[in-house]
Amino acid sequence: MSAIVGPQACLSQAPDLQPFVTDYRGLYVGQAAAVVLPNSTEQVSQVMAWCHARGVVVVPQGGNTSLMGGAVPEPQGQAVVLNLRRMNQVLAVDTVNDTLTLQAGVTLNAARNAAEDAGRLFPLRIGSEGSCQIGGNISTNAGGTAVLRYGNMRDLVLGVEAVLPDGRIYSGLRGLRKDNTGYDLKQLFIGSEGTLGIVTAAVLKLMPQPTASSVALAAVASPAAAVALLGEAKKTAGQAVTAFELISGPALDLVLGYLGNVKSPFEARHDWMVLIELTSGASSESLDQTLMQVLESGLDSGLVLDATLAQSGADAQTLWRIREEISDAQTRTGGSIKCDVSVPLSRIAAFIEEASAAVLALEPQTRMIVYGHMGDGNVHFNPLRPADRAAKDYLTAFYEPISRQVDSLAHAAGGSISAEHGVGVAKRDDLSHYKSEVELALMWQIKKALDPQGLLNPGKVLPAPVAAQA
Repeated sequence: MSAIVGPQACLSQAPDLQPFVTDYRGLYVGQAAAVVLPNSTEQVSQVMAWCHARGVVVVPQGGNTSLMGGAVPEPQGQAVVLNLRRMNQVLAVDTVNDTLTLQAGVTLNAARNAAEDAGRLFPLRIGSEGSCQIGGNISTNAGGTAVLRYGNMRDLVLGVEAVLPDGRIYSGLRGLRKDNTGYDLKQLFIGSEGTLGIVTAAVLKLMPQPTASSVALAAVASPAAAVALLGEAKKTAGQAVTAFELISGPALDLVLGYLGNVKSPFEARHDWMVLIELTSGASSESLDQTLMQVLESGLDSGLVLDATLAQSGADAQTLWRIREEISDAQTRTGGSIKCDVSVPLSRIAAFIEEASAAVLALEPQTRMIVYGHMGDGNVHFNPLRPADRAAKDYLTAFYEPISRQVDSLAHAAGGSISAEHGVGVAKRDDLSHYKSEVELALMWQIKKALDPQGLLNPGKVLPAPVAAQA
């Protein structure tokens, strides 16, 4: 292996392996025989061919920021972890075709900066953008705070280059909006979490760079009021509505305590809030007036109880910091049950109320950390242990019953048990309860067609086949 990537890029000593076999939250720890860090698609191809010929398991890895354990090897075994961080070159920026071509190891932050330097926008926004990589974003179909306007990663990818389990290279780096020549093969690799092939490069869509933004935090009467306010925002501002993020009262309490030096935007405490962002090519004054119109309409109708409009870029950054640090605040506190669900917007308010009631019936002192991308129907429904209860005790007692209750309610509402975090290991076996036999059989048929030996990221995404379970 070192003959392919070089001795400095082939790690085999336990201390060197540790960061690559442990997820960033420390919840999933595996074993590996080696970690390889190729610097080109050709090296990835050679590594895969070498492993395929010898029956060696390979686990693809980007920034290792997965919340589902999808980027670390299994606890037993002699896998090779193939990390793409050395493949970090921006290959081309085409401002006529509005495309960005880059290697898979480029971080999301670097991709956004490359677009900005060219006077364009790459709109994917997630909290881990400084460390997550484009290949991982594609493999997990990343979402984030701007999906309402721009869509998931799947909507932002025009072309993909990927290495197959046997080492063959699929070359699909075409910056075309229209290509109606049969199966759209790139879609096999988007969202498949490295189980079908290793994404090594991509062509991404670029957008016009907005010249103005307007941000406000509004306290609302209920989740149903938040949905109604979103309707008002769409009617008034149209495509300018870029983000519409729900924040529960306990979530705000938690993050303010975690940050320490940030005050609540409101004098009174509220049970529910929404962070609204408008962006456009208009003037800042015009956009502020539009957002004020939305808020005033909400106040007049009783949907909005209070609101604060950012008066400067610094104000807007503070409001966004409150929203974006909720995830880390939970991680540092410990003992949260992370349910990443999506529900049709028309049913999301009822889902939140029903799921909250179900959780509180099990443990009335649970802190209801509910937040996320309400504008696209995605809510991070993350019940958190009572302040005076140990994380381990709470998770042991309630992780399974709460997860099953929340996921079942989301499924019953026509939703999904994983909106943007993926499946990995954490939700793998749950798919048996929420996917039909036909869906699971088709997924397995695709897996076996591309990876008949089962060497690429085994144990992720796909639950055991029904026949094996029986």
